[in-house]
Amino acid sequence: MTKDAATQEAQTGIKERRESGEFVRGVSGLRHSIGDPEFPPEAGRYHLFVALNCPWCHRVTLARSILGLQDSITMDVAFPNRTNEDDPEGPNLWEFAPDRVASLTREPLPECTGETGTGKELRLTRDIYREEGSSEQSVPILYDKLAKRIVNNESADILRMLNRHARALGGTPSDPGLLPDDTRKRDEIDALNERIYVTINNGAYKAGFSSDQEIYENAFHAYFETLSFLDELLSDGRLFLTGNDFTEADLRLFPTLYRHDPVYYVRMKLNGAHIYDYPNLWCWVCRVYALDGVAQSGSLIHCRQGYFGRSWNGVIPAGPIKPMQYPNAYMQLEEP
Repeated sequence: MTKDAATQEAQTGIKERRESGEFVRGVSGLRHSIGDPEFPPEAGRYHLFVALNCPWCHRVTLARSILGLQDSITMDVAFPNRTNEDDPEGPNLWEFAPDRVASLTREPLPECTGETGTGKELRLTRDIYREEGSSEQSVPILYDKLAKRIVNNESADILRMLNRHARALGGTPSDPGLLPDDTRKRDEIDALNERIYVTINNGAYKAGFSSDQEIYENAFHAYFETLSFLDELLSDGRLFLTGNDFTEADLRLFPTLYRHDPVYYVRMKLNGAHIYDYPNLWCWVCRVYALDGVAQSGSLIHCRQGYFGRSWNGVIPAGPIKPMQYPNAYMQLEEP
């Protein structure tokens, strides 16, 4: 693993790896920081472009809520499916389309918005990048409304800068925030972040989108080995991964496990077990979901629409319904 293994995937031999059937995630190219001279930490200055089905965006919307930044950092939400083949601008582009009808609900999704961050009412994230001279298209995007520039499009970077400057940005973080000052605890969080990113966050995509059987099976087994490791870690009665404080490690794990039972079990071929088969992890998911702002930071309707709506036939599974419909299942915390 590289020193950046908790943030991005190694890009060595990327062409050959993709040709062999491996899913290889690209690297985000815009990596400025709030706190740089041109991007001072100021309340009301910054904006997020996200899609609620995207787990990397979910990290950022969680941080925005946990740190109390909902009122001081504005946000636009893209439709969970990208553009179709018949779109005049081409297929597979993130778009801001508040009137687009979701096949799952047969109506527009109320969380979806138009584009308000640039002041130009752009429809596509691609066009936001073009204003910057970039050919990228991804979300999340952290945007400076005053400078009219993209600050950063790497979710791991955005988490840290929002946490570091939360109070100056107008937030109300609880102490010690997502990253404590204690060096030993930070090292513990960094080690968890690395394993969680490689085997869980990115590992789910290795399993779901790689087309080689051996690569899929290696990702599958690594994913469930880490679930067992985390379930055992939580077996001593601690509330969160490193103790009784919610930290960045918890935040980075949650978006994937939130999606596992209702989406990834089927869509990513991760059908080894449900999260409710791991009693300590199940309680942990329910515990995190109950934190202020967490339920409002994501949407399983967007997740189901986004993942299954792009599958070969576009049909979205109606379940699961056991232990009950999701996300209601996450509201039924019973300690083991």
